Amino acid sequence: MYELLQGQVTTLWWLGLISVITFFASLIIVPWLIVRIPPEYFVDADHPTRAASIRHPVLRAFYLIAKNLLGAVLVVSGICMLVLPGQGLLTILVGAVLLNYPGKFKVERWIVTRPHIWRLINRLRRYAGHSPLVFR
Repeated sequence: MYELLQGQVTTLWWLGLISVITFFASLIIVPWLIVRIPPEYFVDADHPTRAASIRHPVLRAFYLIAKNLLGAVLVVSGICMLVLPGQGLLTILVGAVLLNYPGKFKVERWIVTRPHIWRLINRLRRYAGHSPLVFR
């Protein structure tokens, strides 16, 4: 086993570096994205989307692809952060909000209504001077 690890020292250093970068990036990006969620986002599933406001079809497609790629990266990173250092549940939540998939609104609402997540999100929003998320 030791010989196998000796041959992979460079790979282990890269994995360690990526882990550290992901950890610090999540500390910055996740709260920033949570604060940007409109307070009434979880009230109605038919809320207007940012992509709908982009008129040019190529720009809209580029926006949707970039948003979904970022969402997928955040979900995978969040799952990894459940066992690694980082804000795993919040990262998964932000990734789920960015992705487009059937039943998205119900999944997002279920995640956010967990008491621990709800308190943490609203504490972050209050700290940033934003109003708490609203449910009806």
